[in-house]
Amino acid sequence: MNDFQSLLEKAFSKRSSLLELTDAFRVVNGSDDGFPGVAIDQYGDRFQVQYFGPELLSREHEIAKAVKKVFAPKFIVSKFRLSPSGKSLEKPEMHVELGSETKSSTVVREGNCRFHVDLLDTVNPGLFLDMRDGRLDVEARARGKEVLNLFSYTCSFAVHARVGGATRAVNADISGKILEKGRENYRLNGLEPLKGEFFKGDSREYLAWCLRKGFKFDGVVLDPPSFSRNKGKVFSVKTDFQPLVAEVAGLLAPGAFFLASTNYSAFTPESLAKETLATVKEQFPQAKIAWARGQGMDFPGSGKRKESALSAVMIEVG
Repeated sequence: MNDFQSLLEKAFSKRSSLLELTDAFRVVNGSDDGFPGVAIDQYGDRFQVQYFGPELLSREHEIAKAVKKVFAPKFIVSKFRLSPSGKSLEKPEMHVELGSETKSSTVVREGNCRFHVDLLDTVNPGLFLDMRDGRLDVEARARGKEVLNLFSYTCSFAVHARVGGATRAVNADISGKILEKGRENYRLNGLEPLKGEFFKGDSREYLAWCLRKGFKFDGVVLDPPSFSRNKGKVFSVKTDFQPLVAEVAGLLAPGAFFLASTNYSAFTPESLAKETLATVKEQFPQAKIAWARGQGMDFPGSGKRKESALSAVMIEVG
């Protein structure tokens, strides 16, 4: 029988250095930490346990008990991405293991920034932990630049950009509810929204409008969902990503940076970087790769499993 408490302590010790930077990170990433089919994420003193596989479904309460003993949290929720029979669920089922539903929200820190999260959100608490390194790099590059954040979600890239000194950071997202969470993150970080920084609508439509107007940006972040449908139009990273990259290239100003990323598991950081650079080079022959990477140090085994995959590339136009 697995000793979940000792496994948790071992997993946390590997990541404890991250506490100097953030209090939001992945504590357990599946079988590489001795928990096959399970991911455990820390958001301050709140914890989310996700079940992606059937291996430990029957031991939910044992795992929650171990989290309580090791971390003494204020709130724990278990999120099931599949049914007891092992069938994938379109809408995850959630069980609150500790605390009340009123305790599901908190504020976490990441470098110089703060973000609202809600662990009972059915999609994601509000901050994708595996994109932390990309957000920090965007902040480091943003001073004096105008940045475009496509498929912006809760605007975390834009917050980092503005805190890093960007003159403006435009967020485009189809969901008004999500953009309001982005506004909350602006307020949390003492940022005054500038004119035109929040666009409610399809990111592809906003991109097309910018191209027609001849707008240019000093930095663009492109991190679309793997699959989406809007107004009868379907977007799939598998077939539509590089055509979208070509359009983004048309918005890049000389000297701009371009961060492209996806969780689509068929890509590797190397393959995404190669394809994306080739597309950008059609308009900027001097473009080069600054870095290509997957998930951070708190995601051991990244790329080996569908539920733990990220490919990201930072391109410098030059």
